[in-house]
Amino acid sequence: MKNLKKGVFLFILPLLAFTAAHKFYISVTNVNYSEKDDALQITSRLFLDDMNAVLKERYGIQPKLGIKAESELNREYFEKYLRSKFTVEIDGKTVPYTFLGKKYDTDMVICYPEVPKINLLGVSTIAITNELLTDMYYDQQNVVHFKVKGQKKSYVLVKSDTKGMLNL
Repeated sequence: MKNLKKGVFLFILPLLAFTAAHKFYISVTNVNYSEKDDALQITSRLFLDDMNAVLKERYGIQPKLGIKAESELNREYFEKYLRSKFTVEIDGKTVPYTFLGKKYDTDMVICYPEVPKINLLGVSTIAITNELLTDMYYDQQNVVHFKVKGQKKSYVLVKSDTKGMLNL
């Protein structure tokens, strides 16, 4: 019996050694309104390795986001990708945003888009389209949390449904 247990263990051990843990593909975006600045302040958190992979795949570069040797070209491609996959709409019209920058926190890149001077009093809907990383990872989920004018709403956006809207 002891040899049988040892044999089963030795049989299963190599199988477990080649089993990789499933990786989650997720980003989290918070959309808040600042009365003081009269602006939609947006914070998006993405996995750094996923962003490096998508920039390499999409633009054919060897990105080095998150290291001291990050080049201006890498920063330009990051912003270009962000603007192509992340849009903000107010009352059904796409509005421009200012990309304030990004920072790194361990294995995450945190970026800061902002829509200035939106005059929230006349706004009835705010929508976010977030297609970040869905062109690279089929199971990518982009969570969006709205917190505007006392209204809170959250969405889990996926490749087939990339838009979340808050009605005010």
